[in-house]
Parts: sequence; C-alpha cells; structure tokens
Amino acid sequence: MPKALEGENAAATEADLNVNTIFGVKGKVVLVTGGGSGIGAMISSGYVQNGAKVYVASRKDISGYAAELTSKGPGSCVSLKCDITKDDQCQAMLKAIEDANGQLNVLVNNSGTNFSAPLGNYSRNDFSKVMQTNVDAVFALTQMALPLLQMNASKEDPARVINIASINGVRAPGLDTFAYSTSKAAVRMLSQHLASALGRSHVTVNTINPGSFMSRMMRGLIQAVGEENTAATSGLNRLGGPVDVAGACLFLSSAAGSYLTGTEFALDGGALVHHMSRM
Repeated sequence: MPKALEGENAAATEADLNVNTIFGVKGKVVLVTGGGSGIGAMISSGYVQNGAKVYVASRKDISGYAAELTSKGPGSCVSLKCDITKDDQCQAMLKAIEDANGQLNVLVNNSGTNFSAPLGNYSRNDFSKVMQTNVDAVFALTQMALPLLQMNASKEDPARVINIASINGVRAPGLDTFAYSTSKAAVRMLSQHLASALGRSHVTVNTINPGSFMSRMMRGLIQAVGEENTAATSGLNRLGGPVDVAGACLFLSSAAGSYLTGTEFALDGGALVHHMSRM
C-alpha cells in the first residue's frame, strides 16, 4: 500500500458534514404527483416539514391537505389540479411553477393507478389505461419538466427525478394485476435509460420500489387480507410508514444523494429476500 501523504485526509476533515447540510432540502422547489394521498402524501409532508416548497398534483381537489401541510410548515405546499395523462394540463402546471419560482429542483413521479381482473376478463383497454398513467405519463412529464429542472441545476447540485415504482415490478405478485406489475417494471428501465441520457445535463434519475404501505391503493387489499398478515410478508414484519418513504426521498434530494443516478432500491422491509428465503 502506498505511503500516507501529509494532509491527504484534509478533504474529509474540512468538509461540512453536518447532518443539516448534507441531508437538507430547505428552499428546494419540489413537485410530487399524486401527492395528496398514500405514499405521495407521506413524501409531500416530509419535504414540507424540512423547509421545501412543495407542489402536489392530483386530479382531485387536495387544497385542504396542502393547507394543512403549510400550516404545519416550516415549508409550504400548493395544490395543483392536474391529470398527468393530459399534456395540456401538465404544461399549465409546469408554467404555474415556473411563474412562481423560476425553477424546479425535484420531480417525484408518484402518481399511479391499478386494475385487477382475471386474465380472461382483462381487456386491452384496461391494460392500456394503467400503462398510460404509470409509464407514458412519467416519461412525458419528465420530458416536459426538463427545461425547468435544468434551470439552476449544476454538477455539484443536480436536479433530481425520483420515480416511484414497486417491488411488484421486480417480482410478479400473486394477484391479477397484470398491467400494474408490468408498468412498474417498465418504470425501472425507463429510470435507468433517463439517467444515462440526463447525467451530463445535471439531472439525476433514481427509483424507489416500495413494498406494502397503508395507502389508498393498497387499503382494500390490506383490509381483506389483514394488516398483520400483510406485514408478515416482509422480513421486518411491519408495513412501511411515512418516515420510511419520506426519508428515502429526502436522501435522494439532498446533497447526500447528489452522486447517485440510475440506482434503485427496494423499500420493502425485506419482503423480496424474505420471499426468496422461503421458496
């Protein structure tokens, strides 16, 4: 091993590694699609509680939730009504963010939908609707948001795109959700492709694959199976919660996450490995 050089650890000792510096998102402008319920609501709350200016997009009126987050602070939250499958509505949403801030630092593509039916009753139209929301819209919105994301992005502090996929896109579930699992697998590959294309443009793209969370989408399944039985499918024997997904997004959005792109991780309490260990 080479001999030590005088001062070779200066970079480590002189760097500002305070937790508020490396994990902070104060003042960042964030857009969370589907940010008014479930995992999206948890993510939005995490950003607001850490001083970010958050825009939550939803097809429904979620102004009440946005006001609740703003009242808690110290950041703020604005609700924007938008169907992300409609290009004109997405453009109008991004224009509103640009007019108010002149930039967008973080885009969280969280909106998603699901459909379940036996294979023989699963129509092409049903499949296409899920793919349109879960994949097509993620690509289109990211593409449209790029000029705004790149406005103040730099090599040291790139803009961030975080795509919310699912462990169902890693391993096929034992459910008749053919389009959902397929769409989430597509999101994983899309993230890697975008990361490769955008790295030199100072935009990172990473993916989170959640397991079981108490969300609006999963509520019916959890109630039918039972929370205890659902939790038992994970290696940690519990459901995911706000701290888990908000913490993951804060990490990817902060200085600590600025050197990550094209990565993905399962936020599933060990459900994937727990499953494999019992096969």
